[in-house]
Amino acid sequence: MKFLLFPLLFSLLPFASPLAAESKFVHPGIAHSSESLAFIRSQIKTDSTPQHQAWEKMQTSCFLDFNWVAAPLPHVKRGPYNNPNIGSTEFSYDGIAAYTHALNWALSQKEESAQKAAEILDAWSATLETVTEHDARLLIGMSGLSYIVTAELLTHTWDGWSSEGQVAFKKMLREIWYPVIKDFYPSANGNWDASMLQTMLAMGVFLDDHEMFDRAAHYYTDGKGNGAVDNYFMESGECQESGRDQTHTQMGLEFLVNTCEIAWIQGLDLYGAHDNRLLKGFEYTAKYNLGNDVPYQPYESFQGRYFYKEISNNSRHRLRRMYEKPLNHYRNRKGLSAPFTEEAALKNRPESTGPCSLPWSTLMFAELPHS
Repeated sequence: MKFLLFPLLFSLLPFASPLAAESKFVHPGIAHSSESLAFIRSQIKTDSTPQHQAWEKMQTSCFLDFNWVAAPLPHVKRGPYNNPNIGSTEFSYDGIAAYTHALNWALSQKEESAQKAAEILDAWSATLETVTEHDARLLIGMSGLSYIVTAELLTHTWDGWSSEGQVAFKKMLREIWYPVIKDFYPSANGNWDASMLQTMLAMGVFLDDHEMFDRAAHYYTDGKGNGAVDNYFMESGECQESGRDQTHTQMGLEFLVNTCEIAWIQGLDLYGAHDNRLLKGFEYTAKYNLGNDVPYQPYESFQGRYFYKEISNNSRHRLRRMYEKPLNHYRNRKGLSAPFTEEAALKNRPESTGPCSLPWSTLMFAELPHS
């Protein structure tokens, strides 16, 4: 089964311009392709598949409530550690609900779900004016992706989203979201940059904006900040945040793998950057969180803002629900060994919503055919 509609352009560093200006983006092409959606539709019909189990779980989710009412605010504020929290939680939860309904539509053709997803997007587009406070960049980076994937699926698989709604959504992305995240946050712990990478790359695809897409892709491979892949991970796979706690480390990993999956569908192999550095990061982190010993070297972050002297056991063993994507890519697509990533994925299967940027990973990524 063929997933890519034009050849992979990334091979050797230094990083060349990823997509020529005349190249057309693949649509739908943010997290999910037409081919992968068709495969998953076939899998959910078979009782023995991981997708079927995950599908059944999604059908009982509170985020698939057809009475869900969006709760947008004009001025969203998220401070450090979500304090103050003025509309931040609503923004995140509404994004998950929109995405869950969009998947339900794309996989079952239940139009009520498409309508609900569009209703949520339209509510925020018509209301939101600012996102501010210390964690504004992080909020848009973490939760913005679910909105954009929803918009991509609605735009390219359904003809019921009004043109006015689509225009308003694009305006919100360009005029409210992008100015907040466009310059990243190089000195912050790397999950910040990583969150913005996934959302910026997705925005580039949805808006057919090569400059925006390239800005994110270049930063992933060659950025100066802690979220660039060769800054976030040492050759051993140790993460810049491994000495901080395991929750934030795994957050950064999820955001980076989401970035890579978007790029892959568009014909760009960020997964392989710096000798598969992301795989090394997943293996190291999964190994440690599965209870094994790993080597640790004190790791000074960009500009010396952080220096964690020893690996942290804070939140150890709490596996984030995000191991299906890297397992599918590195083992299924590339034939590489990823034993600890595999063990972590199987422990979480079937993955549900959880604290993830894009939930339902077992449903959407377990054992996809090679591409």
